Amino acid sequence: RPLYEEALKARRETLGDHHPSTMIAISCMGGLLKATGQLNEAEPLLEEALQAKRETLGDRHPDTLTSINNMGYLLKDMGKLEEARPLYEEDLQASRETLGDRHPDTLGSINNMGTLLQNMGQLEEARPLLEEALQAQKGTSALISNLGLLLMDMGQLEEARPLLEEA
Repeated sequence: RPLYEEALKARRETLGDHHPSTMIAISCMGGLLKATGQLNEAEPLLEEALQAKRETLGDRHPDTLTSINNMGYLLKDMGKLEEARPLYEEDLQASRETLGDRHPDTLGSINNMGTLLQNMGQLEEARPLLEEALQAQKGTSALISNLGLLLMDMGQLEEARPLLEEA
């Protein structure tokens, strides 16, 4: 962590807050804090990185979409599902429009939105998204498992069983 902090400080001082290298350092520091369970410390950094990317790259740039997704993922991990939802929705819509429905990042966004809805108890809304992600990436065990768990949550055990056995 001290090396990340030192690198971030140096980039801020020499390049400014909106330089691409600084934005990467901010995102990396936020990601490190998130990965080590320091979610409250990660939140302002990931928010700062997102805002800087929106201002410099625009709302539809792939790097901005990654930051939108990262912020949504953090909020989800913090249990702030209602706050995460609009970010996941924005990321999914923008990814479909700019990258296309079958781009790996879009498929990840589809899966993320589906699992968020599942966590929110909106199972009927989650199902078509998880099915879409699975259809596009046949054989991906995480996606098979996600759909199987959703079907189990919905009480559709006969449909869930073969998926969970396959995963």
